[in-house]
Amino acid sequence: MQKTFVLTLTGPDRIGFVEKVTGLLLERGGNVETSRMARLGGEFAILMLVSMPAEQFSSLENDLEILAGSGHKVTTTLAEQTYAEAHPGWLPYRIEVQGADHEGIIHEIAHYLSEQGISIEAVDSESTPAPTSGVPLFAMNARVIVPPSLSGKGWEAGLEEIGDRLNLDISVSALPGQ
Repeated sequence: MQKTFVLTLTGPDRIGFVEKVTGLLLERGGNVETSRMARLGGEFAILMLVSMPAEQFSSLENDLEILAGSGHKVTTTLAEQTYAEAHPGWLPYRIEVQGADHEGIIHEIAHYLSEQGISIEAVDSESTPAPTSGVPLFAMNARVIVPPSLSGKGWEAGLEEIGDRLNLDISVSALPGQ
């Protein structure tokens, strides 16, 4: 029987860390189904959905305790169905945001989506200096799922209003079905 769980690790960025973690999983018959990994400041963060034989899970947890002992923060959380699997008929969309960086952009968009009953599946964002001026530029890509009751109801217009108010370019595009 397979056990599926979310594995999160954060700690000092160092060469070989991803190789070490994925090696521990592979030794226990684990498979990384989905992952996000990034250096954030001087820390390295790993977020993975992992499946592995249930009988290997306790051995993996022992291995992960060793990483925790060396200064890494480690958690494992059993995974259930994804929100999309639990809500058939919900429609996937991509939201892209670009503009001058300032506080509160992610919060403003997340607040609006939450009010509409739209679930955020994934968000990637970054702030980089503009090539000529060095002014911080913000970019965000989000994957959301929208309840069927909002299909064709113009929920995107609220994002356009946020874009106009915050001087951001926000585009919404439908993604292929689940």
